[in-house]
Amino acid sequence: MGKFCQSCGMPLKKDPQGGGTEVDGARSTTYCSYCYDKGTFLHPDATLREFQAECVKAMQRDGLPKPLAWLFTRGMPQLGRWKT
Repeated sequence: MGKFCQSCGMPLKKDPQGGGTEVDGARSTTYCSYCYDKGTFLHPDATLREFQAECVKAMQRDGLPKPLAWLFTRGMPQLGRWKT
């Protein structure tokens, strides 16, 4: 589906695990390991807005300034997981 996680938008090449995993253990080419494991989302009940806030917090913990982290989450509504 692309070169970016379809849940959080992170470039899949930046994922230290190389992507999330499917139920059968295969590497996902759609979702990163921060969002998806063993065929399920790690935050299954989160709304888009809640998940955006979590992503901003995670990027801040990694040293990114809040305005830049917020900017990186603005495209999330267009990702596969969140499109309706």
